[in-house]
Amino acid sequence: MEERTDSVGQIAALEQPPETIKRGPLAKIRQLRKTSKPVLLAGTILLLVLLSTLFPGVLSPHDPNEIHPELSLSPPSLDFILGTDEFGRDIFSRIIFGTRVAIVISSASVGLAFVIGIPLGLISGLFGGLADGLTMRVMDAVLAFPSLIFTILIVAALGASPFSIIVSIGFLFTPRFARLVRGSVLVLKDVDFVVASRACGAGNSRIMFRTILPNTMAPILIQITLGMALAISIEAGLSYLGLGIQPPTATWGTMLRDAQRYLYLAPWYTLAPGIIIFVVILVLNFFGDRLRDALDPRLKRV
Repeated sequence: MEERTDSVGQIAALEQPPETIKRGPLAKIRQLRKTSKPVLLAGTILLLVLLSTLFPGVLSPHDPNEIHPELSLSPPSLDFILGTDEFGRDIFSRIIFGTRVAIVISSASVGLAFVIGIPLGLISGLFGGLADGLTMRVMDAVLAFPSLIFTILIVAALGASPFSIIVSIGFLFTPRFARLVRGSVLVLKDVDFVVASRACGAGNSRIMFRTILPNTMAPILIQITLGMALAISIEAGLSYLGLGIQPPTATWGTMLRDAQRYLYLAPWYTLAPGIIIFVVILVLNFFGDRLRDALDPRLKRV
């Protein structure tokens, strides 16, 4: 019994290399607090986006679907901060409720890709052979499709709904996580602490999820951030084409599509959704770059 306990203890001690124990991804992310004003500004914007996602009814001054025909295309005012659309609906309130749609869709899509892609990458990298060959060929086939065309094909087949959008973007992003994790596994599986864990009796599942996976979290966190930015742009593109979530639900892409007819008559209508899409994607990409710098300082010199 004592020998078994000692063996388990040895495996646990060997599952993380000393560098990861001392400076794991979360510890390195804390470095972002000691950064410049752009990071503080980006963090403030992300906080507002998060609050809009969680409490849209509290932050919006009006019902996003409340119609005021007499106030159609009104310019910005104290009552309507960003003006109104062609039906007299408050643009600011619709932007806030559209934030929830964008963040929920992008988070769920990236989450689905994470859940599918991580195990595929671990299995493919650790076992190799036929499993690796088949998995990577399927991933290559998915990556061969242009992003928007791939999602359009799936949404057209399943019908325009939140579920079909999440599935299409999730499947599109799965190869990103699978290939990323596979590459990390190929590097780590022959490292001393992994070999030592296997020598102490650790099984394949324990090696994959307890030894190797924690040491691949740095690039995964970066991919999650950048993936959400791309997912937001794809969701907005689908909505703009009429394949996204259908009216009367407010989405940024739908607002941009409806506003283009009034570009010269009511420019504020077009600018509002366009600017919010640009800013949120820019901030997420900015944070992805800063995470990359914090988690892998070697890339700063590239």
